[in-house]
Amino acid sequence: MSLVECVPNFSEGRNNENLNKILDVIRNHPVDIIDVEMNADHNRSVVTLVGDGDNLVDAMFDAIKKASEVIKMDSHTGEHPRFGATDVVPFIPLMNSSMEYCINLAKKLGRRVGEELKIPVFLYGEAAQTGSRKNLPDIRNEKVQYEQLKEMIITNENYKPDYGPSSLPTAGATIIGAREFLIAFNVDLNSSNPKGAKEIAKRVREKTGGLKNVRALGFNLKETGETQVSMNLVNFRETPVPQVFEFVKREAEARGLSVTRTELIGVIPQAALEEMYRFYFRNYDFSIDQVLEKKLLDSFMKDGMKAYLEELSSDKPAPGGGSASALVGAIGSALIVMVAGLTINKKGYESKTQEMLRIKDEARKIMWSLYRQSSKDTEAYNNLSSALSLPKNTQEEKEERTKTIQTRLKEATEVPWETATLAASMIEFAVYLSKEGNRNAVSDAYCASMFLKSSVDGSLQNVKINLGLIKDEFFVNKYKAKMKELLEETDKKIEIISEAMWNDL
Repeated sequence: MSLVECVPNFSEGRNNENLNKILDVIRNHPVDIIDVEMNADHNRSVVTLVGDGDNLVDAMFDAIKKASEVIKMDSHTGEHPRFGATDVVPFIPLMNSSMEYCINLAKKLGRRVGEELKIPVFLYGEAAQTGSRKNLPDIRNEKVQYEQLKEMIITNENYKPDYGPSSLPTAGATIIGAREFLIAFNVDLNSSNPKGAKEIAKRVREKTGGLKNVRALGFNLKETGETQVSMNLVNFRETPVPQVFEFVKREAEARGLSVTRTELIGVIPQAALEEMYRFYFRNYDFSIDQVLEKKLLDSFMKDGMKAYLEELSSDKPAPGGGSASALVGAIGSALIVMVAGLTINKKGYESKTQEMLRIKDEARKIMWSLYRQSSKDTEAYNNLSSALSLPKNTQEEKEERTKTIQTRLKEATEVPWETATLAASMIEFAVYLSKEGNRNAVSDAYCASMFLKSSVDGSLQNVKINLGLIKDEFFVNKYKAKMKELLEETDKKIEIISEAMWNDL
């Protein structure tokens, strides 16, 4: 897996419901949302995602599509310059990934957004096709925003998009690129007059003779009645955060202003914090490895499965069998992906390549869906436990508690049922691969079928337990019939692969 960070900026900082609709479609993908920053003055949200590159592309495509549906730029206002509903989407290499890899991700996403969603896309940063688009402010700035782009995208050759139409929908345009890590750092000042903040922004930004690697703008903050120097630090190693802060603080004091607070948007690398500690405490020997949580995180990253097994083996009721069944199904699906991959373009299997590609793609999606089911099962159990803890002192409280428990029981039934159906859908692939897949991996296909069958059976046992507590007879009878049918189907498929695997003993 090539780990990548993606930091999409959405032009929505005031409506939580709209932002949650966007976040919900991201949650349908196997990527981690590690930070969400929402700013009403800028009317903008900055979301930080981490995951495998291809998964991030799929997640961002769906997020851009949803943002285009819920954010209309014709009625959008805010302090921050913006081009579109999904304004900027940078990919940043982490750990074992490269800048070249991130450039390819940016182009892949840009092409899909332009061709399928008909949203104009401008490539920037390291993914820029021309030097004039390398720096984000050279594309979108205070003077060239959504309103100006409406005409310029039609009449100005410099604003011809890299992908998509040369016309602007109500979702605007999206700027997609690849870059190194950027720190979004703001300094608030005790003044309602933006003149000082704008002057300081001009003094500190690299483009107008200030500090290298600093981009800055001055804004009004209506909510606090103050002003802000809003900055992007594009290379914190060459220009450390403390140096930038002290520069702004000194310029403010020279104008009779003072710093009221600072603000970090999104996340910051450990190395940047290390430099802050060294600067202000004069501890030049300090290393981030001296931080306890850093050592614990390093240990966890070496063996994440160990942490899950420790939790599963604890005396807590969740995660339990339902969560484990989902994870076993994900492992079975992963083996399907592996066997299909070992068959693609291999000698003697050339005619199977297209079908193996299809199986690999489908199994990979189900693998991540089952992985998510593991957490959903634990969440469903915890929701049920909360309902069981509701007060029952009065008749009204008893009735409400019973009603809530029954609702949570149904939800706790639907989760393992979904797990069982997902796992069952993969068994057909295991049977096919045991016959048509790479013969050197036939035992892996068999192992996949056993894991998937265990996932089905374990999940259905959880369904069965919950049905015994549900009072809705129609609901219970419906699921019992579906369970019986699913068990019969999976048993037949498992019998086929078992006979083939053990017939020569």
